[in-house]
Amino acid sequence: MSWAVTLDAVGRRYRVGGTWVLRGVDLEVRAGTLLRVEGGNGTGKSTLLRLLAGIEAPSAGRVRGLPGARGYVPERFPATLPLTAAAYVTHLGRVRGLRGRAAAREGARWLERLGAGRYAGTRMRELSKGSSQKVAVAQALVGRPPLLVLDEAWTGLDQPARAVLDEVVRERVAEGGAVVFVDHDPARLAAEADAVVRVAAGGRVERAHRVPRSRAGAEPHLGEAHFRIEARGTPGAGAPAGLPRGARCRVTPGGVLSLTVPAAASDAALRTLLAAHPSWHVRSVREHAARGEHAVQEGNSGEAGRG
Repeated sequence: MSWAVTLDAVGRRYRVGGTWVLRGVDLEVRAGTLLRVEGGNGTGKSTLLRLLAGIEAPSAGRVRGLPGARGYVPERFPATLPLTAAAYVTHLGRVRGLRGRAAAREGARWLERLGAGRYAGTRMRELSKGSSQKVAVAQALVGRPPLLVLDEAWTGLDQPARAVLDEVVRERVAEGGAVVFVDHDPARLAAEADAVVRVAAGGRVERAHRVPRSRAGAEPHLGEAHFRIEARGTPGAGAPAGLPRGARCRVTPGGVLSLTVPAAASDAALRTLLAAHPSWHVRSVREHAARGEHAVQEGNSGEAGRG
């Protein structure tokens, strides 16, 4: 089934006459897509996700097309609930329309898959932070809601659970669902994202940067959007091998890398930097106005990075 959630000129503030956390947001999230939300601390990313999850209503504009069931993992999960882990995920399954036994079975399955099955009978307030985060993720997945909204959902999970959540996101999108997420790791699902939006200062949401999968690694066209990636690495290391075609790289003797790449190749460049040895610490990624000439990779002129 084809559907889309649409935000039309949406704004959000928390009191009349107060500062706008978000304003003038126009955004569409279609079924079968993965959308990454980026932005600095306090810019309104979590507010945007709560609007998409239907947890909050806009102060201005309209949110249209929200599916009846949404899965939401908040940035801060209320882990002091007076319920066991199993009771909590079962309750959320019933809220999403499952019958009692079906909700309990599916809840148990998600807890087990995330590595929290042995804590099913433990009260939430007795769980460690990592275990309660697994329950937070499990409750969002019960009932297989078509829209999944993840606000730093990987934070606090151990590596096996993070890998499971990566798999689940891919599965949900392949099944025709939509996933919107925020994560501090720039490499998180970088190759899978269909688009990236950035929440800027003042509550403005910059236009979506589309990531056309069919063009991954293709020769860039003149005049298309570019991204500037800056990173820090080991002094004297030089640029990493395997940068995508069309990348322009410059590295200072002190190990500061400046890399300009076509938008369609930005995710590939980031993966290269994050997997390089010695490693690169990505400090910033921002849109860069292309100057109209072909970018030429300078093999030994710098380091690479996304931060």
